[in-house]
Amino acid sequence: MTGTVRPARPSEIDRLRQIEIGAGARFAEIGMPEIADDEPPSAAVLGDRLRRDRLWVAVDDDDVPVGYVSAEIVGDLEHIEQLSVLPSHGRQGVGRRLVEHVCAWAQASGSSALTLSTFGDVAWNRPLYEKMGFRVLAEAELTPALHEVRAAEAAAGLDVSTRVFMRRELPAPGVVQP
Repeated sequence: MTGTVRPARPSEIDRLRQIEIGAGARFAEIGMPEIADDEPPSAAVLGDRLRRDRLWVAVDDDDVPVGYVSAEIVGDLEHIEQLSVLPSHGRQGVGRRLVEHVCAWAQASGSSALTLSTFGDVAWNRPLYEKMGFRVLAEAELTPALHEVRAAEAAAGLDVSTRVFMRRELPAPGVVQP
């Protein structure tokens, strides 16, 4: 089934970089060419996440990656660092399956919540996450670690005024959400 999620493999790193480029191209269509032109994570960065078991792929029926997600620890919580899906596989639940996989993984790891940073006004960003149970954090709710993420995003050239931090509460391990 297209969208099955599994750990990434070392041989797929270049494919993941291509997925990032393809997913980023959508931003040019909405007047954000600087995002579309941004370099994907390096092979070294992706390889590091893979070695630390923090990189998963959604695959097509031929077991070829069509999307990926990576996670990091930010403060004391798991944080979705990147989610990218090829436009040809968009709006098919691939991104949702990747996020739900990370939520289940974070819950099993004992994390009480999952955070992320995304564009607040991009149709396939904030609204998608809200449908999956994430809520926008108020400025006063940002932890020092999330402020560090914001500073890193600004240093990378992102307009942080267009970004929001979001959080999804996770039940204790072994507890199933209704």
